[in-house]
Amino acid sequence: MLLPSRAFESSAVFVQLFPISARPPLVYGAPDRETCLESPSASAWTLSWSRRLFDLSVALLVLALFGVPMLAVALCVRLSSPGPAFFAQYRVGRSGRLFRIYKFRTMSSGSERSGPGLTRDGDCRITGVGLWLRKLKLDEFPQFYNVLRGDMSLIGPRPKLPQYLGIANMPYRPGITGAASLAFRHEEEILSRVHPSQLDDFYYHNIRPLKARIDARYMCRATFWSDVRLVGATFLACLSPAPGPAVFRRAPTRILAFPSLPVQESCAAKSLEIAN
Repeated sequence: MLLPSRAFESSAVFVQLFPISARPPLVYGAPDRETCLESPSASAWTLSWSRRLFDLSVALLVLALFGVPMLAVALCVRLSSPGPAFFAQYRVGRSGRLFRIYKFRTMSSGSERSGPGLTRDGDCRITGVGLWLRKLKLDEFPQFYNVLRGDMSLIGPRPKLPQYLGIANMPYRPGITGAASLAFRHEEEILSRVHPSQLDDFYYHNIRPLKARIDARYMCRATFWSDVRLVGATFLACLSPAPGPAVFRRAPTRILAFPSLPVQESCAAKSLEIAN
């Protein structure tokens, strides 16, 4: 069984983006007490105006090229189920500030207030159109508007609800994609094996600390080229949404014993998948 820190060290997302000599040292111990999560640092590129200009250029290009298809998606969402085409929710941004994140609505209108904040595979609240939008990650496209507003960046930790925040006082913007987002692209499949009554506890103690650690390690060493490679890896992952690691498909439903094992094995499985 891999320790969380060793699972992260073996993650191909990190290995491919940074050579061995450039990797920051690992810190063992309780994740919430690690310096990188309580007082996170950022690379010069991460906080530069050049990166902001890069974000703006890509966001404008995407909105210009996909503006009409996005309107078509919004129309499909609007006609397929009652409710608005877009979903807005407050998330935690840079330096702990709250902002409204925008997505295409993938659930029945108002259902997010009557269920858990986390979503699993097979969640009955997800609409038919919403299921495909989630699989192809098309529901995230309105967030390029958040990038234009300065709420988000292309690369960074995914913006969290306040109760699931993993990195305190982030000096950088959350992102549309990130190192942890790519490594945990099958997160909903992981959560589908957890009993609903244990969902929040499982996420809080197992997935949240590991994702926060991966993101914090990436952001303190990020460069222009590492961001470009991560964007490319995300694009390829969206084009070929492969099934989750076999450890989840073979596992019995509602894993409660040893809850950390599947999460840590998933990082190793993801490492092999990306490396190959």
